[in-house]
Amino acid sequence: MIENLASNMATSPAFSVADIASSVGVGLRAPHYQAILAQQPKLGFLEVHSENFFGDGGQPLKYLHAFRELYALSLHGVGLSIGSVDAINLNHLQKLKRLADAIEPALISEHLCWVGVDGRFVNDLLPLPYTAESLRHVISHVTRVQDFLGRRISIENVSSYLEFVDSDIPEWAFIQEVADRAGCGILLDVNNIYVNAMNHDFDAKTYVDAIKPGSVTEIHLAGFQDTGEILIDTHGTRVSNEVWALYAYTLARLGPVPSLIEWDSDLPPLDVLLDEAKHADVIMQQAAANLLSSPPRHPMQRRTHAA
Repeated sequence: MIENLASNMATSPAFSVADIASSVGVGLRAPHYQAILAQQPKLGFLEVHSENFFGDGGQPLKYLHAFRELYALSLHGVGLSIGSVDAINLNHLQKLKRLADAIEPALISEHLCWVGVDGRFVNDLLPLPYTAESLRHVISHVTRVQDFLGRRISIENVSSYLEFVDSDIPEWAFIQEVADRAGCGILLDVNNIYVNAMNHDFDAKTYVDAIKPGSVTEIHLAGFQDTGEILIDTHGTRVSNEVWALYAYTLARLGPVPSLIEWDSDLPPLDVLLDEAKHADVIMQQAAANLLSSPPRHPMQRRTHAA
């Protein structure tokens, strides 16, 4: 059991979000386990897909506890299906809580999407219609998840290639409203913003400008494929120059936020991920320096007049 494994291993104190502020991490994948343990590169945190560690013991959890001794961890889910009309899967939620209680992650996140209905699942993150009805539904599901876990989660904007004709709320307004009313955070995927902006013909900066700085708990960066007709979020290439530029714009507005390099397909050597992380860190540190050098904003003083 996870609880037994956790109690039998010496663990360092839990990391918090504050511990990884202004830092960059990478997605942890099995082919890089040995290299990371051997090199222990300077990274702010590691992120894993929660569902890969739902089992009772075994090598995956042993590795996860070993990494937990070295780095802050982020649990990133892909199967909770928060946007589905189905009720939240209690078995899934119980396994997530068990894992979170054992690992004490700095961050927990899920996607603003649905992945199945009526017990049938697809291997994709499907977008929602952005309507008042779906907004109420998502808020109730996020609240249910947070209440059960006893932890705040963050929701991530997903890439999409089609839009619902019934959508009458901009995506950026929808995700911000969920965060405001459910009290959750936003995992802002800058690559997905750029992909959707190109696919659906809107200004990516409009999306960023609509997000409240205090809502964002994490940023994701990844690569995409350009088919000539649409952009596809593949997580299989380096971050594009356009997305790096949007990332810099995002940090200039939000301030430094924990940021992650995602790479899930055509996985390269670890050094490539570390190079991408180093690039993100340079942009992060420049944003922090610009913030410090900016003149402080003082509230306007009320003028008084003699009677």
